Amino acid sequence: MATLRKLQITFDCAQPERLARFWCEVLGYVVPPMPEGFDTWADYDRSLPPEQQGAWFACTDPSGVGPRLFFQRVPEGKTAKNRVHIDVRAGTGLVGEERLATLEAERDRLVALGAVCERVMVADEENESCIVMQDIEGNEFCLD
Repeated sequence: MATLRKLQITFDCAQPERLARFWCEVLGYVVPPMPEGFDTWADYDRSLPPEQQGAWFACTDPSGVGPRLFFQRVPEGKTAKNRVHIDVRAGTGLVGEERLATLEAERDRLVALGAVCERVMVADEENESCIVMQDIEGNEFCLD
């Protein structure tokens, strides 16, 4: 029998806290509690050596079901299409116009948070509608 493992998805990025807070808003995730002895994450961050300040941030599913998202600062910028991307399942179980309207409403909410809509893929004979998006650092994801 296979061992059950927890899943974490890691993003290389320029601004870990900013990107983590964006994804908290997208997914309804939360910032984990501060380490013991600190009142805020900013207090904790200031306690680190200068080269480690702002180097990472995380967010978690408050229900404990979804994977932890971890954001780590890297010096290089994004240069190509993601090899892996997140599908935000906003239209699960919906079809046709109802699905498209739901996805478009979610797209509009995310654009207000700083996301970019790349393209709307309208349903055809084989696939339901989905919307290709970019987060605030240009990482692709789909509203599905």
